[in-house]
Amino acid sequence: MVKYTAKTQHQTIAWPFTLVYLALVVYASLYPFEQWRDQGVVPWAFIFQPWPKYWTWFDIVINMLGYAPLGFLGALTALRMGYAKQAVWLVSLLTLLLSFLLESIQSYLPARVSSNVDFILNVFGAFIGVVCAWGLERIGAINHWHQFKTKWFIKDSRGAMVLLGLWPVALIFPAAVPLGLGHVLERFETYLGEALLGTAFLEWLPMRSVELEPLLPGAEVLCVVLGAVVPVLLGYSIITHTPKRLIFLMTTWLGAIMVTSLSTALSFGPEHAWVWISYPVKVGLMLAFMISLFFLILPVRACLAMLLMLQLVLLFVLNLAPTNPYFAQTLQTWEQGRFIRFHGVAQWLGWLWPFVVMGYALVRVSSSKGVSNK
Repeated sequence: MVKYTAKTQHQTIAWPFTLVYLALVVYASLYPFEQWRDQGVVPWAFIFQPWPKYWTWFDIVINMLGYAPLGFLGALTALRMGYAKQAVWLVSLLTLLLSFLLESIQSYLPARVSSNVDFILNVFGAFIGVVCAWGLERIGAINHWHQFKTKWFIKDSRGAMVLLGLWPVALIFPAAVPLGLGHVLERFETYLGEALLGTAFLEWLPMRSVELEPLLPGAEVLCVVLGAVVPVLLGYSIITHTPKRLIFLMTTWLGAIMVTSLSTALSFGPEHAWVWISYPVKVGLMLAFMISLFFLILPVRACLAMLLMLQLVLLFVLNLAPTNPYFAQTLQTWEQGRFIRFHGVAQWLGWLWPFVVMGYALVRVSSSKGVSNK
């Protein structure tokens, strides 16, 4: 069993990943956070309800898989903090209490249904994650990962690694343009208008003189290029060795294709998984790959500066486009269908990820320590 020092405990990425995933679980469990009401029963009444007559494998798998990463990350955090003997039972108990609390709170939400089956599956999924983390630690796999991380990435790489880990999750939610995260303007205007409706502040909202026009093929190509290059530059900012950057580029490029295909398959069915790869998208992916090859030699500071510039351009161009009717129809599958519990989480990730990346890059650029190549 590996003994971790205070230094390795401080550098672990398990802790920020655990906090982020915990926030996602809470958000997904309580979405859409509206129309709260008291049903006149105790919140824990779901424990004593009869077993449901109807269930689907989708619900079973999702409830288990939803908590498994939380148990895994929580156990890793406990292990890296030195609680090796107590990690399994401590994290299992905490996830049990969390699931019980969230299921109880769901009794006050009309759009959610508290379920004893969901509670059991959540706890079982978390326990599987905890056991997996404990088993990997016992055979030394966690220590091998620490050694790999030390060899591949710069010293303070946790922030970028968390953002890179969230990037595929953000891509799961349907995007107006493939890989185009941060398409927020039109929906932000709608939400803000609805929030201020009936108030004097509604007149303060700036009004656009012209309607948003659909993106031309050239602009779509540009969005695909920038959407693929930005995460690559983020990875380059914590990887300084050129051959390792090349491996990272290949992994990121293929990962973007596979995750976007998964998103399309979830929305339209497996037989339509590749329908998103239109001619402009093909051109954009090829250009993005060639540009990323050119950026292989850039120093860390240049990667961060280029990331900031390209992300700003992407947000500007992307938000000039409206939500087309086909895209709006796609969203109904998520907003009203079986993905409703993940709709809010995935959507917010897709909206906020580019802005958080820019904030992270600005902090590192402004800090001489943050751009060290060592």
